[in-house]
Amino acid sequence: MKILILLFSLTFHLASAQDKPAYILFNSEGKEVRYEKMIKELEKAEVVFFGEQHNDPISHWMELQVMKSLYEKDNRLTLAMEMFESDDQLVLNEYLRGTIEERHLLSETKVWDNYKTDYKPLVEFAKDKKLIVVASNIPRRYANLVYRKGIQALDSLPAEAKQWIAPLPFEIDLELPGYKSMITAMGPHTSAGTAINMVRSQASKDASMAYFILKNRQGQVYHVNGAYHSQNGEGIIWYLKKIQPQIKVLTIHVAEQADITKLDDTHKKTADFIICVPKDMTRTY
Repeated sequence: MKILILLFSLTFHLASAQDKPAYILFNSEGKEVRYEKMIKELEKAEVVFFGEQHNDPISHWMELQVMKSLYEKDNRLTLAMEMFESDDQLVLNEYLRGTIEERHLLSETKVWDNYKTDYKPLVEFAKDKKLIVVASNIPRRYANLVYRKGIQALDSLPAEAKQWIAPLPFEIDLELPGYKSMITAMGPHTSAGTAINMVRSQASKDASMAYFILKNRQGQVYHVNGAYHSQNGEGIIWYLKKIQPQIKVLTIHVAEQADITKLDDTHKKTADFIICVPKDMTRTY
């Protein structure tokens, strides 16, 4: 009997050692958790953020799975996306209602190059279930205006244009760790003004996404964005809580590691749940 138990244990160990998981799910402390446990916790949030790696296929597949799971618990779910700019909302709405065809959506909105492979499944699920989809991001031309001329340049926009950005003025805290690290990453050879304007441009995106999330919220909101915009409770979340301090937010963050069996300390506490994917995972672009 002891020999049989030993052989079984050895066989199980060898099988486990040969497994090649596409991802492992951890909580903020680095403890492995099951998908069902994560969903059960996410259901308690008013806003769920999924911080993706833009070219990671696991990110995009998991985004869809989480959306489906949340919808099962709240069919008033609202999808909000960094990948659509706020002034595209009318065209996006027309597509969701079936007024226009997909070719019009693709030609008349500023969809990302990887829309068909990575974001279309989310939009089509929302369309099928008749869910609201919020185009939450600031129009890129205005984010670029901030980068070129500073945050005060937004004041010169006409009222018609200002409807597509967060109400002015909005606070920008350059001491937030994420923004400070962006300035540092630009290097010593970058002029101070350029680095700060880059951060201000980023902040204009974060502030606008927070604003449009709250403006269009019906039921639970599921917001999909690049990991940088929601990690460590900063970015969009910082602005969201400036407006509604008591709002219940939970976050998912996608991290890449060479070895995914144990979460690196640098990734712990970046979010409530961390999806760890192999660094050599195939990319969508």
